[in-house]
Amino acid sequence: MPFLCLLVLWLLNTVSAQYPPAPDGVTVLNSSVITGARIQYKEPGLCETTPGVKSYSGYIKLPAGSLQDTGVSQNYDINLFFWYFRARKAPGSAPLGVWLTGGPGASSTKGIFQENGPCFVNADSRSTRLNPWSWNREVNMLYIDQPVQSGLSYDRLVNGTLDLFTDRLSRLSIPNFKRGKNVKQTTSMLVGTFPSNNYATTTNTSANAAKALWHAMQVFLNDFPESKSSDSRVSIWSESYGGRYGPRSAAFFQRQNEKIQAGKLQNKAYKPINLDALGIVAGCVDKLTEGISATKYAYNNTFGLRIVNEAAVRQAEQGWPSCQSALVRCKQAVEGSDPENTGANSQVNSVCMSAFQSCSGPRFGDRSAYDIAAPTQDPDPHPYMIGYLARQDVQKALGVPVNYTEVIESVNQVFTKTGDMNRPGPMDDLAYLLDNGIKVHMMYGDRDGTCNWIGGETVSLAIKHREKSEFKSAGYGELKTNSSYTGGSVRQHNGLSFALVFQAGHSVPWYQPQTAYEVFRRATSNLDIATGTVPTAKSGGGSTYSSRGAPNALGVSHVLPPMPKPTCYLLMLQATCPSGIEAKLRLGQALIKDYIVS
Repeated sequence: MPFLCLLVLWLLNTVSAQYPPAPDGVTVLNSSVITGARIQYKEPGLCETTPGVKSYSGYIKLPAGSLQDTGVSQNYDINLFFWYFRARKAPGSAPLGVWLTGGPGASSTKGIFQENGPCFVNADSRSTRLNPWSWNREVNMLYIDQPVQSGLSYDRLVNGTLDLFTDRLSRLSIPNFKRGKNVKQTTSMLVGTFPSNNYATTTNTSANAAKALWHAMQVFLNDFPESKSSDSRVSIWSESYGGRYGPRSAAFFQRQNEKIQAGKLQNKAYKPINLDALGIVAGCVDKLTEGISATKYAYNNTFGLRIVNEAAVRQAEQGWPSCQSALVRCKQAVEGSDPENTGANSQVNSVCMSAFQSCSGPRFGDRSAYDIAAPTQDPDPHPYMIGYLARQDVQKALGVPVNYTEVIESVNQVFTKTGDMNRPGPMDDLAYLLDNGIKVHMMYGDRDGTCNWIGGETVSLAIKHREKSEFKSAGYGELKTNSSYTGGSVRQHNGLSFALVFQAGHSVPWYQPQTAYEVFRRATSNLDIATGTVPTAKSGGGSTYSSRGAPNALGVSHVLPPMPKPTCYLLMLQATCPSGIEAKLRLGQALIKDYIVS
């Protein structure tokens, strides 16, 4: 989620007791592909408690200079945290799914505990329960915290403090203290071990993030013995800002495949990655294409809820030419002076960043932009995973030497400074992928105003691929979740689909786990998204599938559920708690149990 607050750990004793324990019991394997790179891992025995199903957590280290062969100046180490879950069914013959959360700078671990992973964390922030609709039912799933410094990933480790009551990481200080010093912690001061938060030692654009991810996947697939499967297919599923991560990464993977097959890469140890599909879940993809879709959604949605009035729509329409011109200037600057999207050209960065000043979205008032059925202090998805990952026994089991952060400011801000959100690329990537036989499946929630479905639909229709007109001609069919429930509407032509999931906010799998799972399963199994009964894989002379139904999705109306009450969670203070709670906490007048404040 694209917000800047750093959500860290609530530490209740002395500082010396709150640093994550030093990792032990880890297996370390040097890479056979990249000099100096390595993978270290252990079996945590957490979350996925299905008998006989294994998981592995650890780090892929890419030492300084590892990305040089793809044109990236990298003078810092990259340590990417991963958590890999073997499939519950036939893991030795299951394909691989890679999950990327957006932000930029958000942790993909959110996907494990709040969306499509094997478990959810209970309200006590200590225990977990199995998710029956986990995406590792029939697919081996890999969750990676990227870019570096996100989540549990780090460049280097620093001991620091952070004020819980502020959402600005600038309050983080790195004093010259060492482990073991008995520094008392107050209600406003958090202490722990963090990534450096140095803007210069993290990835600065989605294009560069794709290159780091590709190198990490080379290590994972070639050097990690537990990744082996007779089904070599790999799909990338990305969420939110992943609307940019996903296309950039998938297209880079495929272009690297072409170079490897043509013998154009100097490092002959690199191997092709059998890319099968790209999934985009509630993705913000391309502002120039999406236009004023957020305002349109706020005014005219399937719930009949008018969050903004006609005057706001007219204002957005009148302001769009200025925004559009700024985005076009960014596009021209990138294409002329930074075509590889390195973010190294300060003039291009300035042009692209200035587009933020010309482009603004609607205000959702007392409703959450992530779920218009919820208040601003949105209680969903439940934030209990933050307290769970604060536990030292959990940190020890995972083998992590760093405290968890929900969204790291360094990554978020450096992407802002390069104007990455406004840069071109993903639309061309999507067309390239489709024209090269890589499936693209898009899934959006009808209650999400942040990366709204109207913008997503506009993107799907604007992709300039060979079957653009055929996709546009396809109708919206019913998305049959099961024999008794219709979970959404879907338009599909062959390898491109766009699904609107009913009664779902931004984190679609949280709100509608079975429907989201069925979209994922059918996409992976080459079945139609609508019913899961019609094969869609092209073979021999080729086959053609097109969904049938209404020409648009606005014809299906729904009623919003009652607005839930906020749950003030101490470790997510800024996002979940009312404004008056800070004073009560400072005065010691708040009742706190399991991090829930009342």
